[in-house]
Amino acid sequence: MINLNGKTVLITGASRGIGEAAAQTFIEAGAHVMLTARDLSKLKTIKKDLGDRAEFFAGDISNPNFVNELVDFCFQHFGALDILINNAGTILPIGRIHEISPAEWSNVIDTNLKSVFYTVNAVLPKMIEKREGTILNVSSGAAHNPLEAWSHYCSSKAGAAMLTKCLHNEYFQYGIRSMGLSPGTVATQMQAEIKESGINQVSKLDWSVHIPADWPARALLWMCGDEANEFIGKEVSLRDEIIRRKVKLV
Repeated sequence: MINLNGKTVLITGASRGIGEAAAQTFIEAGAHVMLTARDLSKLKTIKKDLGDRAEFFAGDISNPNFVNELVDFCFQHFGALDILINNAGTILPIGRIHEISPAEWSNVIDTNLKSVFYTVNAVLPKMIEKREGTILNVSSGAAHNPLEAWSHYCSSKAGAAMLTKCLHNEYFQYGIRSMGLSPGTVATQMQAEIKESGINQVSKLDWSVHIPADWPARALLWMCGDEANEFIGKEVSLRDEIIRRKVKLV
């Protein structure tokens, strides 16, 4: 396992699914972990389970004022922020374009795309000053393929994937590593929501084909190490058997 003793990681969407699994994985790797999500009670429970090297700051990641407070709190509490994992995401409501209100469509864009910009915008000055940092954005196959009733999700993930490339283009010279992770279908609450909708081919998948949340969590940890440097500026896909072997998932 990669040793992250002395490093601090900020994980968004940390109250469930990939984010919760990543928090456990990074704690096991020796890191200090700052958790954020809207669910205060769940964050309190997770922090209690993870111990003193974990802390939380609950709120709405799609609010830029909250994001600035979150990043400030992380530096005040841990004195550093070395790794940012943008994992927060939503897909509800699932519906065709004419069935979704502008407010509902915008909410998904705010959570899945704008929040990525807000966190990146807030952490970059310190990373530039330090000339070191890793930014990992959880992507999706939906970033590259249109899916019925997912116009908001596909558009937001496509935007976030391009933002990752822009990050690399602008900040690699400052020692900042930027990558995306496309995990495939994961056995999380979001996947349950997709199945319940009954719309498009993804909802028809048997539950047994979905990977456990700790797989992308372990991939995110692997991406923080030198072995993943060949993928800087790119998107790592957990559908790729070669990647699964590199992460030691198979």
